Amino acid sequence: MNLFLEAWNYLSDSANWGGPTGIDHRLLQHLWYSFLTVALSAMIAVPVGLIIGHTRRGSAVMVGFANAMRALPTLGLLTFLVLGLGLGLIPPLLALITVGIPPLLAGAYAGIANVPADVVDASRAMGMTERQILFRVEVPNAMPVLLGGLRSATLQVVATATIAAYVNLGGLGRYIFDGLGLYRYDLVLVGALLVAILALVLDGILAVAVWASSPGMGRLTRTTIIEPPMPVVTEPPKPAVG
Repeated sequence: MNLFLEAWNYLSDSANWGGPTGIDHRLLQHLWYSFLTVALSAMIAVPVGLIIGHTRRGSAVMVGFANAMRALPTLGLLTFLVLGLGLGLIPPLLALITVGIPPLLAGAYAGIANVPADVVDASRAMGMTERQILFRVEVPNAMPVLLGGLRSATLQVVATATIAAYVNLGGLGRYIFDGLGLYRYDLVLVGALLVAILALVLDGILAVAVWASSPGMGRLTRTTIIEPPMPVVTEPPKPAVG
């Protein structure tokens, strides 16, 4: 209980929220590392996933590649990259994209591959090109799954971006590594709590985006459907009998 109380006292002290070592500054650093990682991962994974999902070719290679990236130990890979490239921002980014690429790649592929075949066939029958089918038909229908992959990648990257502090960079991982080095476990708890809160906030924002992107639910645009009036059926006059 004393550990949580000390962590709360640290978080509630305004002196710890300013300057280059303040919580706000390290929070922005953590967001910056995470944003760069997710952006680079999306630039690599999303186009590949869209192409494989549209052509239905190379899915086995993609699955093996994604599983291999998931199996890589991020901290060990970071150490190896630092030995080869030196200190700086590049080694952590290269190590972190191995965390961000698999869920983005899987989300892009699964979203496009699961678009109903009759919708795609109808688009081809209308004379649409393959590029038009991909970006005008498949991507809008696959948007919830695509954003689901982005949501998963963001959570994993935010949780793993603490390793940037391992190579003398900033971010919320600074509290964890500094706390371990100084035997200040209240700082370790502060870092863990801040990372968890940040992940929950981002997850909530992306969950709303996934919910709003579901097609056919009327969430992004409100439409009014006016039903035509029912036709009045009248019986033909009966011929007179005389």
